[in-house]
Amino acid sequence: MTKPIIAVVGNGMVGHRFIEEMAGCSDFELLVFAEEPRLAYDRVQLTRYFDSGNADDLALAHPKDYQQQGVISHLSTRVLSIDTTEQTLTCSDGQQYAYHTLVLATGSYPFVPPIPGRDQAHIHPYRTIEDLQAIQHSASDSRVGVVIGGGLLGLEAANALNTLGLQTHVVEFAPRLMAVQLDDGGGTLLRQKIEQLGLTVHTDKATQSIDATPDGPCRYRLSFADGSSLDTDMVVFSAGIRPQDQLARQGQLQIGDRGGIVINDQCQTSDANVYAIGECALWQQRIFGLVAPGYQMAKVAAATIQGQQAAFSGADMSTKLKLLGVDVASIGDAHGSSPGALSYCFSDHANGLYKKIVVDDSGTKLLGAVLVGDASDYGNWLQLCLNQMPLPQPPESLLLPLQEQGGTAGSGVDALPDSAQICSCHDVSKADLIEAIDAGACDLASLKSCTKAGTGCGGCGQLVGQLLDNRLEQQGLTVDHSLCDHFPYSRTELFDILRVREIKTFDALLTQCGQGRGCEICRPAVASMLASLWNDYILDDAHVGLQDTNDRFLANMQKDGTYSVVPRVPGGEITADKLIVLGQVAKEYGLYTKITGGQRIDLFGARMEQLPAIWRRLVDAGFETGHAYGKAMRTVKSCVGSTWCRYGVQDSTAMAIRIEHRYRGIRSPHKIKLAVSGCARECAEAQSKDYGVIATDKGWNLYVGGNGGMRPRHADLFATDLDDATLITYIDRIMMFYVRTAERLQRTSVWLESLDGGLDYLKQVVIDDSLGLNAELERQMQALVDRYQCEWKTTLDDPKRLKQFQHFINSKRGDDGVRFTEERGQIRPAPIDIKELA
Repeated sequence: MTKPIIAVVGNGMVGHRFIEEMAGCSDFELLVFAEEPRLAYDRVQLTRYFDSGNADDLALAHPKDYQQQGVISHLSTRVLSIDTTEQTLTCSDGQQYAYHTLVLATGSYPFVPPIPGRDQAHIHPYRTIEDLQAIQHSASDSRVGVVIGGGLLGLEAANALNTLGLQTHVVEFAPRLMAVQLDDGGGTLLRQKIEQLGLTVHTDKATQSIDATPDGPCRYRLSFADGSSLDTDMVVFSAGIRPQDQLARQGQLQIGDRGGIVINDQCQTSDANVYAIGECALWQQRIFGLVAPGYQMAKVAAATIQGQQAAFSGADMSTKLKLLGVDVASIGDAHGSSPGALSYCFSDHANGLYKKIVVDDSGTKLLGAVLVGDASDYGNWLQLCLNQMPLPQPPESLLLPLQEQGGTAGSGVDALPDSAQICSCHDVSKADLIEAIDAGACDLASLKSCTKAGTGCGGCGQLVGQLLDNRLEQQGLTVDHSLCDHFPYSRTELFDILRVREIKTFDALLTQCGQGRGCEICRPAVASMLASLWNDYILDDAHVGLQDTNDRFLANMQKDGTYSVVPRVPGGEITADKLIVLGQVAKEYGLYTKITGGQRIDLFGARMEQLPAIWRRLVDAGFETGHAYGKAMRTVKSCVGSTWCRYGVQDSTAMAIRIEHRYRGIRSPHKIKLAVSGCARECAEAQSKDYGVIATDKGWNLYVGGNGGMRPRHADLFATDLDDATLITYIDRIMMFYVRTAERLQRTSVWLESLDGGLDYLKQVVIDDSLGLNAELERQMQALVDRYQCEWKTTLDDPKRLKQFQHFINSKRGDDGVRFTEERGQIRPAPIDIKELA
C-alpha cells in the first residue's frame, strides 16, 4: 500500500525541524524541496562561515541522515507552482510531484529598498551562504564597506565586514540601532560600544541613491535625504525581511494584507491539506522573525498531521545575543507601551552597562526589560516575565544586584512553575527537564542530550544548570564538584591549596588533603597544576607516574603507536638552515612531514627509541620542544605584518615571537593557542584563538576566549589600542587567572562563558584590579617565565631519563609491529591486516 506523501517546500532551519519532528513516524513518505544547493544549515550562526570558510561547519542536516530516515531530498530545485486541486507541485527540474499533505517552509527573503543603483556589482543581500561567498569575494578587492540596516542581522553583517578587514559603516534609517528590541538608552550604549571597536554608525539616514564614482576614492557614493553622503567600495543590505509567500499566492491560498500565508492555530492555511510554518506564516496578523516560534509551528504541524491535538498560541519574542562582542538582550514589552507601564533604568556608561525593567502599574509584575553590556540577568528576568511571578519590593532592586538583600522574591528555579518554558528554541519546559533528571540525566551533558535544552542559542544554559543542581539536591543528592573520589575539592580549590601551602608533589597533596592512591583523573590534573605553579621539570622523580603517555614521552602518540616530533617555530619564523635540518632529520628517519595551521612543521612516524636521537639533532640545531604533547601554550601564529605587508600597521611577527618566547612551556588546564595579526585584515586569524592580538595604528587590540575546535567560538574584544607593555601585562594577568580558576580540561572559551559576570567581570579583575590580585598574578607569571626550560634538552642531559625511551627493559630492539605504506610520496600508517593479527 502506497504511503501518503508529505511534501516539504523549503529546507531551512524550520523545514528541517519539521522533518525532525516527523522522525520515527513511518506512516508517511517525506519529500523535501530546497532551492539552495545544500541541506539545512544554521542561519542564526551564519557569520561563523567567515571563521572557517567551510559551510559544513554550519550544517544541521546530512544526506546520509535523511536517507536513513527515508527522506527524499531535491536540492537546487525550485517549486514553480502548486495545484491545490490536483495536489501536485511543478518544479524547476521539469518534474511534477504529487502530494497528500503540503508543508510550506519557504521562510523569508531579504528586503532591499528600491534605491536607485542597488543592482550594481559589489552590492549584496545578507541571507545565505552564497551571499556570504559573494561578500567575501567583494571584500578581497575593497577597502570600505557599508551595511544598510542596523538591526540584528545588520550588525552581524557589520561584524563580518569588520572581520574581513574593511573600514565598516552601519547606516540605519531609525534614530537608534536595533530599534525594535532596544530603547533609546540601550541603543545609545550599544552604539558607543560598537564605535569603540572601530566601526562608524550613522542613524537617521535615509539612503536615496547609490552612484558609481569612477574618479572618486571608492567605487560608490551613497547619497542621503539630509544632503550628506558616504563613499564605499561595497554595500550589504540587511534592512529586514519579507515573507516568502509568492508560491502560496500562485496557489491561491489566503494571504495577509501586508504579506504572509494566513494560518490557524494548527498551522493550516486556507487549504486544510496545506500547512505553513516559520517566517512565511502569518498567525493572527503576526509574522515571527525568530527561529524559536518557527520550531514551535513545526512541532504543531507535525503533531496535527499525525492526528494529535496541538495548537500554536503565539511565541515570546525575547532574545539574547552577542553582537560584535557586546551582550544585548530584550524581553517582552521593552518599550513600555503597555497601559500604565512603569519603567526603571540603570545606566553606567563608564563600565558599559545599561539595564531597564518595565513593570505593570502595581509594580508587582515584570512586563519587559532591556540589557546591554551584561545580560547575565536575562534567564531569571525572562522567567519572571513569562510566568508573571511576583517581583521583589521595591522592583528597582532588580537593577542593583550588588545591594545586600535576602532572597529575592520570586527568583530562583524553585519559584518557577512546572509549565515554565526554560528553552524556547526547543520548547523545553521545567517539567520536561525534571522528568529527564528523574529518569537518570544526572549531569549537564546528558540532560542537554536528551532534552536539547541549551543546544540552540544557548541563552538558557545557566538556568538549565541551576535547575539540574536544584533538582539533585531536592532528591537528597549532594551536588559534588570534587575533582574525583580521591579529593573532596574542585580543581580551583585544589589549586589554591597547592599554592597557599606550597605543596610541590602529588604524594604530599594526597597525604594532606586526599585519600587512596589517585586515578587517571586526579593524577594528570594535579601534575598540570604543579607545573602551572612551580614549572619544575615534568619528568622529575616527584612527578613520575602522574603524566599521561604524551607527557611521559614528550611527544604525541599517534594511531599506530609512533610519535610526532614538533619543534617550536616562534611566530612561524624559521631560517633556511633550520629548515634544512628538519628536512635532513625527516629524510634520515623516514618521517612524514606536514606544515600545520599553527605555522610549525610536524614530523610523524618516529618510534619511541628514535625520539632521543632525533631531538639531539634538533636541539643541537637550536630547536626546542614545541609542547605539542602538553596541556600548555602551543603556538603563536602570525602574519608578516608591517615588515613586509603593505597593509601592516605593526610588526606582528616580532610581537608573536616575543609572546611565544614569554609563554612557552606554561602549563594550563587545557592547550592554549595565540595569534598576532598586523592589521584588521586578520591574516593570522587571531579572533579564533584563546588569546588574539590585532594591530591598530595606535597599538594592539586584545581578544580573549576564542576557539576553533569542536565548538568554534569567536573571541571577545577585551581591550583596544594597547602599547606593548600593557598588552603583555594583560595577557599575563588573564592567563594566570585562567590557570587559577578554570576547571580541569576547560578551554578558555568555556571558562570565559562560565565566569559569573563574563567578559565584564574579567575586565574588572584584570584592568581595575577588583580582587587585588594583579601584582600576585604578575609575580607568579614572571616566576614561571624565569624557570622555563626546554624539557627535551633537560631530558637529553639525563641518562636516567633516556632509559625510558625503549620498548624493552633488557633490549634496545625497536617495535617490530610498526608498519607503514607510502602515499603521495610519504609514509602513512599501514592498514591493519585482521588475518595477520589472528
